[in-house]
This record gives sequence, structure tokens and C-alpha cells, in this order.
Amino acid sequence: MTIRERLEMQERETLSPFATLSSGTKGRERPISPDDMRTEFQRDRDRILHCKSFRRLKGKTQVFLSPQGDHYRTRLTHTLEVTQVARTLSRALRLNEDLAEAIAMGHDLGHTPFGHAGEDALDHIIEGGFEHRVQSRRVVEVLENGGDGLNLTWEVRDGIEHHSGKVRPQTLEGCCVHLADRIAYINHDIDDSLRAGVLREEELPAHAIRRLGQTHGARVGTMIESVVRNSMDRDEVAMEPDVWDALMELRTFMFERVYSRDWAASECRKTKHIITELVGFYMEHPQQLPNEYLEIGFREGTQRAVCDYVACMTDAYAIKTYQKLFIPPFFDGIG
Repeated sequence: MTIRERLEMQERETLSPFATLSSGTKGRERPISPDDMRTEFQRDRDRILHCKSFRRLKGKTQVFLSPQGDHYRTRLTHTLEVTQVARTLSRALRLNEDLAEAIAMGHDLGHTPFGHAGEDALDHIIEGGFEHRVQSRRVVEVLENGGDGLNLTWEVRDGIEHHSGKVRPQTLEGCCVHLADRIAYINHDIDDSLRAGVLREEELPAHAIRRLGQTHGARVGTMIESVVRNSMDRDEVAMEPDVWDALMELRTFMFERVYSRDWAASECRKTKHIITELVGFYMEHPQQLPNEYLEIGFREGTQRAVCDYVACMTDAYAIKTYQKLFIPPFFDGIG
């Protein structure tokens, strides 16, 4: 018996009847031989961890654009926090922790530079709109690995695409990631906003704070415990209604005070301008796209290729490219 087979046997013997077994996966678009060491979902996690899009997350904004400080979240640290929460939920509910981990690590691979400001810019430019959750699935199915994609299992791809939005994932592990994303970003965005001076502790909604906790750790713990209590031995993953209402109160508050970005409107206009100009330039000059995106243009049209290229950029690379295309170089000694 291989190590993988032992792990699959452990899943069958120990996981909840509602868990997704790696041996029961719906499979990959291109079948591959089983691995002796790892289950299918462990292989997916490793493929995501080692891909270029995952490494680029460290250079993409979470909320604060070009933060002056070492402790603000990036899209990568957000992903790691979502992964931790999703694993905790899955482990407590006896679901497949490897599947939850793989989905969480891949859920934001398609995010744009400059966070949601960049996403909003592309959404208004691209015909048919732009959603990072859909782009994340496209990254793992099409864009990675020289155009071959990562060839992930169906369950991981479904969870990545439906980690947000109205349609829920088809696995309970994906539902854990859906909740973990909200638990993570609401709480760490509050933490970053307090650190930046955008918010003060006394401004946070009193009722929600009384229910959830006074500190970042207390609030995360309250939400996780609520999900576990409410979902144990059930075919549904959900928070208790009163905790969910408190979370939604915090979320509404954050949209009004932070995510609306009134406090950083000028910076958002600048980033949206950069995205708009980059898309416009490459739409007019598609021959200047890298070869892999030229091939996408031939297959799926110029706009699709330009969208893929701009969406994949880190903040720094987008700014550098904008400077190279639109700002004349400065030469010392002229005049």
C-alpha cells in the first residue's frame, strides 16, 4: 500500500460523511497517473504553491496602496490568513483539510494590481465586465504553465471560482473557504485601518464589537467557533444568525468608512488611470504584448489577451510599465 493509499484510507475512516474524499474526486480535465505520496488535493495545493501567480500575490494590494510600513497585509498575506481559517474550520468539522487549503491558496490568483480599485477599473473597461473570482479560475485553467494551466481537480476549480458571489461552492470545503475569506478580510482590514489611522477603536460599531470581541484575535475566534457550533455534523457550513448579523454590521461599516475609499480617493483615481491607460495602449498596440499573450489574442481576441496581461501585473510592475510607456526618461545634464 502506498502512502497515498494510506491517506485515502484515513480519509474514509475519519472524515465526516459530508466531507469530500480525495479518492472520489471528479477528476481533472487531463487525466494523470496517481502519485505514490500525495492525494489529488495535496497535489493541487502544491501546484498552486509553486506557480508564478501565487508568487506575484506578494506584490498586489489588499486594501492599502503602497503602504508605508512592514505590517500591512498584501494579497499574499491575506491568502495565507484565509488558508489558516479555512483549515481550522475544515479540521474542526472533519472535512477534507487538504481540499480547503488548496482552494484557499488559489482563490485570489486572478486578482488585479491595486486591489479592488484595479478590479473596478477593469470591470468598467472590459466588455462583459471583470470579476477576480472568475479570473482566478482562468489563471489555473488557462494562463499558468505556459498556457496549459495547472490541470487541477474539479473540486478545487469550483471552490476557487465560487469563493465569493451568489453561487456557493459545490463542496463543504469550498463553503469553508467562502466564509474564511470574509472572516479574514473583515478582521484584518479593520486591523490595518486602525494601524493606518483611518479608523479609531471607539468608532467601531458597539453592538457588533460586544458580540464578537474587543480584539482582532477575539473576533476571529468568535466567528470560527460560531461556524463550528452551527455546522457540526450537518451538510451545511454557516455561522449562527446573531454572529452573522454582527459580521454583516462590521462589513457594512467597513464599506462605508474604508472600502468606499473617500479617504484615499485621489490615490484610487491614479491607480484606475494607470489601469485604463495600460489597457488602452495594448489594445492599440497588441504586437507589444509578450508572446504568450499574443497567442491568447490569436485564439480569443485582443481584449481577452490585454485583460489577462494587465490583471496579472503586480502593483510595482504596472507602475513601471506605465512609466516606461508614458513618461519620458529624465536625462541628467540636459540644458
